[in-house]
Amino acid sequence: MARTHPPSRALSQNFLADRATAEHLARLAVPREHEAPLLLEVGAGKGALTEWLAPRCRELRAYEIDRRLIPVLRDRFAKTPQVTVVGGDFLAAKPPRTPFSVAGNVPFSRTSAIVDWCLRAPALTEATLLTQLEYARKRTGDYGSWTLVTVRSWPRHEWRLVGRVGRGRFRPAPRVDAGIVRIERRRTPLLAPAAHERWRHLVELGFSGVGGSLHASLRRAHPGRRVDAAFRAAGLDPGVLVGEVAPERWLALHEALDA
Repeated sequence: MARTHPPSRALSQNFLADRATAEHLARLAVPREHEAPLLLEVGAGKGALTEWLAPRCRELRAYEIDRRLIPVLRDRFAKTPQVTVVGGDFLAAKPPRTPFSVAGNVPFSRTSAIVDWCLRAPALTEATLLTQLEYARKRTGDYGSWTLVTVRSWPRHEWRLVGRVGRGRFRPAPRVDAGIVRIERRRTPLLAPAAHERWRHLVELGFSGVGGSLHASLRRAHPGRRVDAAFRAAGLDPGVLVGEVAPERWLALHEALDA
């Protein structure tokens, strides 16, 4: 009888147990077979998603931190030459220098760190991640509000919520449903390279809360009349909450204040 490996609470493991969901996630990550030259899977688990990703990649590196599962994965994909099972922490991996994508059923407790890794990787083309639904909705503006991480990365990365997955499709079932997030690097950034540092400073200042409002925070670095004019150009009320400002409005603020 094959050995079973109970999920580890310490590793925040909730294995994807629905084949249709795994196939759907793979199609979202790589729409056409053999399209991805290099794909990194984070948290391969027992290979439920790996099975569907493998035919769609020329090279698939499946990362798994749980040592108990490494032999299971290697045995399962021993005859699938494009799959390399990598035992160890995905976050310790060095990002490839050539274009690559990322996909995975992400441990909820490590989502932010994994997303940060993806955003810092210069050669990343896109990431398709199964995350906690609340995280997915917050980061993609689905609640009608936006977070610092999303706005700060917006000129280079587009964020989209592309699906929802019920908690009952995992084993063990988590306490909440999941969402599928797509983070795509823009082929043409919305800002020139020289402007990105000034963009980062503007957004971080705005989200700092210093002064009690976005308008007051920006006035710490810009004359009041310029901030007023920038808000008018962006179509924003001076009393607007920082989280309510969509990335497109931030771009208008930046254009006016950076002139």
